[in-house]
This record gives sequence, structure tokens and C-alpha cells, in this order.
Amino acid sequence: MRTDITDPAAGEPVSAERMKAFTDAVVAIAMTLLILPLLETVSDGADEGQSTAQWLGQNFWPLFAFVLSFVVIANFWVSHHQLFARVERVSYALLWITIGWMLTIVWLPVVTAMVGQVDSDVLQKVLYIGTMAISCIVLLFTRVYLRAHRELHDIPDETLRRDIGADALGAVMFLVCLLVAVFVPWISYSAMFLMVLLGPLERVGMRARRRSDTPG
Repeated sequence: MRTDITDPAAGEPVSAERMKAFTDAVVAIAMTLLILPLLETVSDGADEGQSTAQWLGQNFWPLFAFVLSFVVIANFWVSHHQLFARVERVSYALLWITIGWMLTIVWLPVVTAMVGQVDSDVLQKVLYIGTMAISCIVLLFTRVYLRAHRELHDIPDETLRRDIGADALGAVMFLVCLLVAVFVPWISYSAMFLMVLLGPLERVGMRARRRSDTPG
């Protein structure tokens, strides 16, 4: 079975630029699709004679989900962009890992549209927050794969090791948010505010690694 996207002439992995451009386009479309359900509610509100304040109040959770999903996808894209900035070639396996990551991104607008429009239940929370967790896990797996295939990039091993830890912590935090949202119903999606702890926890982890790497 073929394991690389190969140049027929050279028999080597091809440039990553085409995949990067495709990935950027997919993410941009997914971020744009997030707003469509809200546009429909504006038309419905106008037909019902709602004021701006009434529309904002009635659509609080859809608005919350839109902003949250937009920020989450943006952060995922920034991480993906920074990672692939130093990836020079793409193997067949790396291509399919990236396609799997894009699947989680394009699915997120669907579950975002459910929030506020479909009655909230456990499955909805699992699909919404779980999709974010899976996206983070796939990005983590991408870094692990690249660490094992140094011929595809020039990323320092220390950078990959640090970012693998950050992605693992991010996945754990998404799962914690999911558990809180499911088992403490009155908190619901507000559990996602726990993600603000991610930055401080990453800094604590970095300081701990530095101390462990310091002799004596």
C-alpha cells in the first residue's frame, strides 16, 4: 500500500503548500457557515415584530454558541497554521490525518446550529463539546506523527514536545467541560468558560518542565 503522496518523477513526498491552501479554505468556509442560522433568526424576528433587545434575549444561546465556536475554530486554525508553517512535505498518512481534522471543523457548524434551536440534552452536549475535544485530539495526533517523521518538516523536537503537552492538556480540559456540562445541568454550556484556565495551566506545566530539566 502506498504511504506517501509522491511526485511521479522523484518518488518523494510532494510540497505541502497545496494542502495548506485547501485547509485554510475549508476552515474559512466553516467559520462563515456558523453565522447562517443567526441570519435566519433575524428574518424570523423581523416577521414577528421583535425589537433588537427581544431578538438578542431570545437568541442568547445561539449567539453564545456562535461566538464560542468562532473563537474555538480560530484558535484551532492558528495552532494548525503555526504547526504546518514548517512542514515542507506531506505523506499520504499525514494527508488523511489532516482530512480527519478538517472533518471535525466542518461538523462544528452543524452542532453549533443545534444549540438554542434544538432542546438541550446530553447528546447535544456530547456532540458539541465532544467535537471540540476530538479536533484537539486529532491535532495532538498530527504532532505525534510529525515527531516520528522528521523528513517532512524542520520543527525543533523541543517545540513539538511542548505543543504535544499543550494539546493533551487542551483535550483534557474539553473533556472536563463536557463532564461538568452533562452532570451539572444548571451550568450547561457555561462550563466552557473553564477553558480560560488553559493558558495558566500551560504556563504552570512549562515551569515544571524547566525545573525538571535543570540539573541539580
